[in-house]
Amino acid sequence: MKNIFRTKSIGTLLKESHGEGESKNSLRKELGSFELTMLGIGAIIGTGIFVLTGVAAAKYSGPALILSFIISGLACAFAALCYAEFAAMVPIAGSAYTYGYAALGEIWAWIIGWDLILEYTVAIAAVAIGWSGYIVSLLESVGIHLPAQLINAPGVKGGIINLPAVLIILVISSLLIKGVRESAKLNNIIVGIKVIVVLLFIVLGVTHVNPVNWHPFMPYGWGGVFQGAAVIFFAYIGFDAVSTAAEEVKNPQKDLPRGIIASLVICTVLYIIVSAILTGIVPYAKFAETSAPVAFALQQIGITWGSALVSVGAVCGITSVLLVMMFGQTRVFFAMSRDGLLPKVFGEVNQKTGTPVKSTLLVTVVTAVLAGFTPISAVAELTNIGTLAAFVIVSAAVIVLRRRRPDLNRPFKCPWVPLLPALSIIACTYLIIVLPAITHWRFVIWLAIGIVVYYFYGNRNSVMNDNKENAA
Repeated sequence: MKNIFRTKSIGTLLKESHGEGESKNSLRKELGSFELTMLGIGAIIGTGIFVLTGVAAAKYSGPALILSFIISGLACAFAALCYAEFAAMVPIAGSAYTYGYAALGEIWAWIIGWDLILEYTVAIAAVAIGWSGYIVSLLESVGIHLPAQLINAPGVKGGIINLPAVLIILVISSLLIKGVRESAKLNNIIVGIKVIVVLLFIVLGVTHVNPVNWHPFMPYGWGGVFQGAAVIFFAYIGFDAVSTAAEEVKNPQKDLPRGIIASLVICTVLYIIVSAILTGIVPYAKFAETSAPVAFALQQIGITWGSALVSVGAVCGITSVLLVMMFGQTRVFFAMSRDGLLPKVFGEVNQKTGTPVKSTLLVTVVTAVLAGFTPISAVAELTNIGTLAAFVIVSAAVIVLRRRRPDLNRPFKCPWVPLLPALSIIACTYLIIVLPAITHWRFVIWLAIGIVVYYFYGNRNSVMNDNKENAA
């Protein structure tokens, strides 16, 4: 494997984004800072706030869930500033994969891209299964009962296929194929609904907080707080999906940093407030009884109509997460295929819709099969470790590129380099360490498979083989 550390010049990357040079497959520029912020909120506020808050409170953090969210939020904030620097400087589809290619070399780009494929694929399937659970529950509340065979994966309660999970993936896929503008408009509407629902919960719940429920504040100690932070990190996955849209942004130098940072700040504030109210309304141990903690809390204080509205908001929230996750996955796959590291057919852009239709169809088939036929909860933690690993590599890439190419134009600069990226690396590495050992082994096996694929296909078919002058 020769030239595995060759880097792709930023000049070449920028030409590709405008359809110049050898690559004619550029994506349409349709998005502004508002759409990007809404994409970020769409991905971040969903499963985390409507599901994982209860899990983390009951098993790990207790009322100190607030601290877990702050720790995860800080780790994400450090990484977000690193992402923002790269996103403004290299506004190309592919997110961390592209940044790794520009700063560290092809092998690191491949590792991070392979890592992102795992992250998004598992997340899409897991979120689709969560969506199915909520929609089945809502239908049952109005007297519509679907057969167990059609709402569960094989081996789970007599299931044959989780049909609602498959159908929502197909619906989102058709929307993504139609165009990014249409997808963004729908996302804006859905995000508006779920933010209103979250604010409604805050207004209804704040007057029912009983400070007695906050004692003991850290029942599982600091170890539980940090473990809780690692678990709820899933709740923050989303702002990196904003950077996958870089090639479709009208003014990426200004809009991308704004979208990444604004979405993270808004969601962190909402998470902290909601977690404080949740654990103040209901004793933390009771959340072990439910997978819908926000609706459960309102039920406990007798606001059943509010509980029903929260369930509707949860469905909207999870739908927007699914939309943004599928968007991110298709763009990473598209970027890797355009570079020749994966089959080039998936790096083509449909001239009518301006979207990567073939890569979208591939992602749809794989994730629909996983969501429909696999009880995937056991591998959901792979999403966390995949994202954390991506954050580590991007943070390291900022330090490396600052040293190698200090002359590059940086419309947005991450402050306090190398200190802040180093803090990001330390924080994310620690959160990786405290994840369960089985998650580490699954991740290592996935990376080993990726190295084999790169050796036999990616390295031999890379477009850099024909563009040696572009290698640093």
